[in-house]
Amino acid sequence: MKILLIHQNFPGQYKHIAPVLVQMGHQIVALTPKVDKPVKWQGVQVIPYKITGASSRDIHPWLSDFETKLLRGHSCYAAAMALKAQGFEPDMILAHHGWGESLFLKDVWPGARLGLYCELYHLSAQPFLGFDPEFPTPAAEQDALRIRLKNLNNRLHSEVIDLGISPTQFQADTFPDHYRKRITVVHDGVNTEDVKPDPAARLEVTGGRVLTRDDEVVTFINRNLEPYRGYHIFMRALPQILKRRPEAQVVMLGGDEVSYGARAPAGKTWKQIYIDEVRGQISDEDWARVHFLGRVPYDRFLSMMQVSRAHVYLTYPFVLSWSLLESMACESAILASDTAPVKEVLTEGETGWMVDFFDKDALVDRLCELLDDPETRTRMGKAARELVVEHYDLRKVCLPKQLKWVEKLSRTEPRAPTD
Repeated sequence: MKILLIHQNFPGQYKHIAPVLVQMGHQIVALTPKVDKPVKWQGVQVIPYKITGASSRDIHPWLSDFETKLLRGHSCYAAAMALKAQGFEPDMILAHHGWGESLFLKDVWPGARLGLYCELYHLSAQPFLGFDPEFPTPAAEQDALRIRLKNLNNRLHSEVIDLGISPTQFQADTFPDHYRKRITVVHDGVNTEDVKPDPAARLEVTGGRVLTRDDEVVTFINRNLEPYRGYHIFMRALPQILKRRPEAQVVMLGGDEVSYGARAPAGKTWKQIYIDEVRGQISDEDWARVHFLGRVPYDRFLSMMQVSRAHVYLTYPFVLSWSLLESMACESAILASDTAPVKEVLTEGETGWMVDFFDKDALVDRLCELLDDPETRTRMGKAARELVVEHYDLRKVCLPKQLKWVEKLSRTEPRAPTD
């Protein structure tokens, strides 16, 4: 088959399946704005395109999100038309539609089957909106209206999707029934051959200190340090953690930008806001045991998880982080928030412990209890890895399921775009 991949940050979720499709003999082409010139990546022909146009000034705030997606969709449409003019006719298109790139691809190739990576449908009901009362929306009574507009991209894709794939049940179930019936739940997968415990792991942190499994290491990870992933809750627990665990080394990974939710007030970062809030409660000696690593290469991330004695994971009811399953695969002892996406992969007392997202005192108490209980840490860590190997292993479980989904898509009657 001829398969076109669309991802604004290629390879993204197609990192593993794209090379396998190449190995199977399919012709794989990718369109992405991530590269500046055509390249070959593991047998995939990667073609660049530029996003043209700029967001309007003074546009209604409810429409600004969709305008950004429209600009991306129109730019991708132009690149697709150029590709079509060169004679390329894909049998199927696989796209992460979250940024709007695939809005008009059925208009270019109406006979192609469109398989979408369905990450999330935005919902205005509790607990999806208003989960954290510390960050209320300016006009809560209008949230349903605003979210309806935010779903314009999702709604337009519902008219052209042939099949969808979602990494978790929680994410798939956010979509309306007419959409949901086209979605298969298959996780992206964890390469458990590489993501595994390593008793000899070493992690260099602040001042050149090297941490190993012999150290009491507490870890916390966000792609970017922000409230959606509970950074504010963890930071408020930090003074007590440091006081009660005088030997603990706290290692935090994450950038200073925003992945989800609102941006920090102008000129500030969420990271620094909560450092400033708690720093006065922490002595200089204790603060020296806190290590912010920023964003790191994947091998350093793995070393961090492999030296971790207890890993804290907090999240709003939202997309589940890959890092939780990867930390489980490393046999980390998990202390996580008692929120819906977490409960899909974690069972209290078996593969980890859970606490109320907002209860920082319970977080401190249970973390200290976990650090004092090596038998429980070992038992839950091994059970957590077993679960990941059984249900989320990349090679044995997820990739075969993804390939079956692609095969099913190839047999699906393509839907034509509607007027």
